[in-house]
Amino acid sequence: MRVLAVESSCDETAVAVYDGPKGELLAHRVHSQTEVHAAYGGVVPELAARDHMRRLPWLARQTMMDAGLGFEAVDAVAYTSGPGLAGALMTGAAFAKGIAASRGVPALGVNHLEGHILAPLLGDDPPAFPFLALLVSGGHSQLIEVLGVGRYRLLGESIDDAIGEAFDKSAKLMGLGYPGGAALSGLAEQGDAEAIRFTRPMINRPGLDLSFSGLKTAVANAVASGAPHADVAASFEKTVIDTLVIKLGRALDQTGLERLVVAGGVAANRPLRARLGALMLERGGTVHFPEVELCTDNAAMIALAGFLRLRAGECDSAAGFSVRARWPLSALRPPGAVA
Repeated sequence: MRVLAVESSCDETAVAVYDGPKGELLAHRVHSQTEVHAAYGGVVPELAARDHMRRLPWLARQTMMDAGLGFEAVDAVAYTSGPGLAGALMTGAAFAKGIAASRGVPALGVNHLEGHILAPLLGDDPPAFPFLALLVSGGHSQLIEVLGVGRYRLLGESIDDAIGEAFDKSAKLMGLGYPGGAALSGLAEQGDAEAIRFTRPMINRPGLDLSFSGLKTAVANAVASGAPHADVAASFEKTVIDTLVIKLGRALDQTGLERLVVAGGVAANRPLRARLGALMLERGGTVHFPEVELCTDNAAMIALAGFLRLRAGECDSAAGFSVRARWPLSALRPPGAVA
């Protein structure tokens, strides 16, 4: 089963081709809309949907060419149907369903968060189930016990800003532009991470929930006081990572798991990778990350998640489609199971 996949949940337009039986990603492409939204300091949903519409036909053709295949070689189509921006999701879903209809092959809407969690399975050292997953992106920060595909238990999440959102908003306070998370991390390399003693949020409370809005306010106060931006950035980044290490240690103790998966855009952060690698080495466990290019939104992860469900017989009805701006992982079931 060769699966063509489309991802359009936010401001990345992506297409991938995955050969299921061989377990091989044949090709994938991602177009970022950063330039479209930079002037507005954030993603404008209507502009995102329009840009997806403009980019998808060309991107799909180029991806199929990269794979050395024509559209007649497509056996099934997967697409992101949630969570995400409704208009952006509808654009990708309509495009994917059109290809499926023209080919007479099944199509399936895939959960974007499930795609992120399964992305490390595309690597050279895929984790075995069960494992603890840390999903960290611009829109989500969650700790999840993963017993298998479709078997997820939410242990904790951010009660306000997601980690990626906190990075971007803090970067904006320092005039680093949008999106500023990567720029903040680059600036942090020039600063003193011990210069400012930010409070590590919610570590003295029971449970595994997270919070970063207060830390963002502390960053604003530090910037207003004239603290060097590099020191603010380094201290902020260290505080976030310290907090995650503490919460993950608790989650690993609570679940007894020895494998950790870290996915989402923030999983590309090098200091975070280093600290979590050291944490799991100290505990005698293992940590697994997606390839850096598969940390941000991409269609490769949607292709894999789609394949695992399509081969179990799941597919959309031939008529119409639906998208979901909100779609929690807890609503999913194992492949082929009746909801």
